[in-house]
Amino acid sequence: MSETSYGIGEGPATRVSLSLPEGTAEAIRQRVGKREFSAFITEAVERELRGQILDEYLAAYEQRKGPISPDEQERARRVFDEVFAEEGQWPAAS
Repeated sequence: MSETSYGIGEGPATRVSLSLPEGTAEAIRQRVGKREFSAFITEAVERELRGQILDEYLAAYEQRKGPISPDEQERARRVFDEVFAEEGQWPAAS
């Protein structure tokens, strides 16, 4: 087994089994086509992971410093998006 650590969106493709409700799968096929199905799922999962990472960071920040307003949370999301877009990567999955 390899000890290589990849960031979100990095590394070779790996085949996984995924179960979705048929209606959801059909809606994806209609929207993006059969050939782009995996790419659509990948992008959705990466968005969710990035959102969870940011939510965890904001929760930890609030524990240390106290509550932050919705405007400050949105600003933090924009800053995170800009920083990680510039670096071209997100943290490695843990």
